[in-house]
Amino acid sequence: MQLLAMQVAIVLVVLASAGVLAVRLQSEQIRETYAGRVLTIARSLAELPAVREAYATHDPPSTLQPLAELVRESAGAEFVVFTDRDGIRYSHPDPANIGKPVSTDPGVALEGGEFVGTETGTLGRSLRAKVPVRDDAGAVIGVVSVGVLESELAADLADVVPPLVAWLTAAAFLGVAGAVVVTRLVRRRIHGLEPEEIAELLQARDAMLHGIREGVVAVDARGRLALVNDEAARLLDLKDDPTGRPVADVLDRDDLLPIAVGTDDHSDRLVLVGERVLVVNSSAARVDGRVIGRVLTLRDRTELFDALRALDGQRSITDALRAQAHEFSNNLHVVSGLIELGRHAEAVQFIERVGGGSGTVQGSALREIEDASVAAALVTKTATARERGVQLRLDPTSEVHDGAGDDVVTIISNLVDNAIDATGDGGTVELLVRHRGNGTVEIRVSDDGPGVPPEQRSRIFETGVSTKVPVNDHLGRGIGLALVARIVARRGGSITVEDRPGRGAVFHVTLPATVPRDGPRGVRVAP
Repeated sequence: MQLLAMQVAIVLVVLASAGVLAVRLQSEQIRETYAGRVLTIARSLAELPAVREAYATHDPPSTLQPLAELVRESAGAEFVVFTDRDGIRYSHPDPANIGKPVSTDPGVALEGGEFVGTETGTLGRSLRAKVPVRDDAGAVIGVVSVGVLESELAADLADVVPPLVAWLTAAAFLGVAGAVVVTRLVRRRIHGLEPEEIAELLQARDAMLHGIREGVVAVDARGRLALVNDEAARLLDLKDDPTGRPVADVLDRDDLLPIAVGTDDHSDRLVLVGERVLVVNSSAARVDGRVIGRVLTLRDRTELFDALRALDGQRSITDALRAQAHEFSNNLHVVSGLIELGRHAEAVQFIERVGGGSGTVQGSALREIEDASVAAALVTKTATARERGVQLRLDPTSEVHDGAGDDVVTIISNLVDNAIDATGDGGTVELLVRHRGNGTVEIRVSDDGPGVPPEQRSRIFETGVSTKVPVNDHLGRGIGLALVARIVARRGGSITVEDRPGRGAVFHVTLPATVPRDGPRGVRVAP
């Protein structure tokens, strides 16, 4: 009802204003018409030869009074008055006023000018024109004044107002009827809600969208961002409100942009945005069966991704332990048999042979690794490699100062995991990590696996590209190397991947202590 009331109020105010303006314009038009009429009559009388001749006689009233009355009655004027230079009347509608001075100032006309205006005289308030009467020589010898009463102007205006009011009333009815129709259409579109209710719904929607802990991104049909809630802005590292900007200028071109501008729906798809692993769901937004855009929901799964990778490693370790337990049981049978046969020396030799070096990183090898997080990562990866039958060797020249940072740990973990997966049981992985004199961190990981196929080398740092068999899709294959590449790019470093002499692959990473002004050097793949 508020919408209808506002429209009706607008219609009535507009029509009332138009009516007042019309009446005012009509009043001015009537006044201008009468003013032109009385001025024309006065000029005509002032120029009549008979009037000039009457002024030259000894009894001007005898000629001018009949002439004035004739003109007054024929022209519909209220009065026609002739005066001399002293303002003494020669004519008047009331003959008793002849010979008496006029009640208004004739000064303008006596000075040779013309006057048109409203003044109050013996007959009442009237619109009058005063024109000088000149002799043959051009000298002013008198004044002729012609006027109509203001009441006559008001009567003419009153004759115009009723039709105008009737038209305005009809327009008001039409306007109100139109407002009713428009209100019904609008209320049908807004489901019968009042403006306050719509405002409350919008406020509640904004509060919910910006309060939930899941990122929401809405893209309209023109490819512009219609909505980005607080969580989405955080996950996408957006500093300013991007609403209204083209989606291609805001979202990650490699991973998230194809989902946002595409036409296919996606469910729980892992993408790498910056250095975050996000789970993205995308669906078309429809209104009355018409697609008006797309809605994306984003969930941060970086920590979950790391946990799943660790769980996958533990599963591999469990499988290896199960196999080793079976092998250990067989070895115990051998030892038991040798002891029962009294062949103790051979039993001791067998125990020494099967329980030899494990290929782990010893404490002496970690002596120059001052950063605790890097040292812990190396110990963990060594244990993982040992349980999977892989020998992990740390280059004795490795040296890491304290405070190397999480970036170094992330790069080592991903590269070593990939190398362990690539080399398999019985393989060897070599790791070099050291600080150079200028603060640059150098990381080199090599393995004796099958290496990286030449056709894959230009794409292995792209999200979703992997040379591994996808046994665990929930881990999001193709994320690790892409994450490493983005960290290196952010730090302004470089990565190279080469063939190891003989077989296998070598990944070489450099991380400068400070980001160069010319930006990151990116990823370089050796031919």
